[in-house]
Amino acid sequence: MTEVEDLVGRLVARRQTVAAAESLTGGLLTATLVTVPGVSRVLRGGLVVYATDLKHSLAGVDAALLAERGPVDPDVALALARGARERCGADWGLSTTGVAGPGPQDGKPAGTVYVALAGPDGQADVRELHVDGDRQQVRDTAVAAVLGLLRAAVIDS
Repeated sequence: MTEVEDLVGRLVARRQTVAAAESLTGGLLTATLVTVPGVSRVLRGGLVVYATDLKHSLAGVDAALLAERGPVDPDVALALARGARERCGADWGLSTTGVAGPGPQDGKPAGTVYVALAGPDGQADVRELHVDGDRQQVRDTAVAAVLGLLRAAVIDS
């Protein structure tokens, strides 16, 4: 059994659901979850909000926050996770935002990543990553990291 299968099984057992708001991963997080048979029992949906304006209009991130700090920011990551949770009606919200590269974006170097989790009892966690590697390695690392946050909240707590 893979870690993702185990995580989905734990969510099923707890009767809890999950949703995602993805920027830098462009749907890879949700695609990773849907590799697990039976994930429809826990996966509510996902928002691919690659464009900054969609982070506001679809995920509900405050426009002033985006204007002040840009999309690659820890508070934006947390707002995305909360937005996924609220907009999709899930127990857990996950998010990814950052710079996959190859070059910098908005003054942030390639490999700068924020992942976040928002939970049913006010749980909130944000992690900053600095990833070396190509675009795929940055995206894969972001997915593993945000699933690790969910794993810690659901299984290891």
